[in-house]
Amino acid sequence: MTETQEKTAHPKGLWVLFGTEMWERFNFYGMRAILTLFMVNALMLGESNASIIYGGFLALCYLTPLLGGFIADKYLGNRSCIMLGGTLMAIGQFLLFYSATIYGSNLEFSKAIFWLGLFLIIFGNGFFKPNISSMVGQLYPDTSAKKDAGYTIFYMGINAGAFLGMLLCGYIGEKIGWHYGFGLAGVFMFFGMLQFYFAQKIFG
Repeated sequence: MTETQEKTAHPKGLWVLFGTEMWERFNFYGMRAILTLFMVNALMLGESNASIIYGGFLALCYLTPLLGGFIADKYLGNRSCIMLGGTLMAIGQFLLFYSATIYGSNLEFSKAIFWLGLFLIIFGNGFFKPNISSMVGQLYPDTSAKKDAGYTIFYMGINAGAFLGMLLCGYIGEKIGWHYGFGLAGVFMFFGMLQFYFAQKIFG
C-alpha cells in the first residue's frame, strides 16, 4: 500500500461494522415490511389494533437505545452489548417465524410467541443500535478528517440493508409465506452476528 493509500484508507473495522449493520437493518426493515400485514391477516388483530401495536413497537425501539447505551457505558462495553443485542434480535425474529408457522393451528399460542418475539427485538435493538454507531466513531481519532466519510460509508450499509430487507422479506412474506419472510430476516441477522463475532480481533 502506498503512502497516499494509507492516508485515504479507512480502518478494516469499518467494513466489519458496515456488514454487521447492513444485515441488522435487512433484518429490522424486512420484518417491519410484513409485520402489520401479518397481524391483520394472520393473527386477526384488526387494522386499528395492528396500527397501535406497530406504532408502540417503533416508539419502544427508539427509546430502548437509551438503556442500551447506559448499560454499555457503565457495565458491559460496546462489543458485548452488540453481541447481546444482535442475539436477542435474531432469537426474536425466529420466534416470529415460529409464530407465523403455527398460527393456523393454534392462534392464541401463536399470539403469545409473537409478543415474546417483539419484546426480544425491542430490547435487542436497544442494545445493538447505539453501540455499533459508537464503535464507528471509536475507529478514528477525534481530529481525523476521515471520520465523516466513515460514517457516510456506514450509513450506506444501513440504506442498502433496509432496501434489500423490505424488498425481499416483503415480497417473500406476502407472496410465499409469512414465516419465510420472518425466517429470512432472522437468518441474515444471525449471519451478521457471526460476522461480527469472528472479526472482533480486528478491533484489537
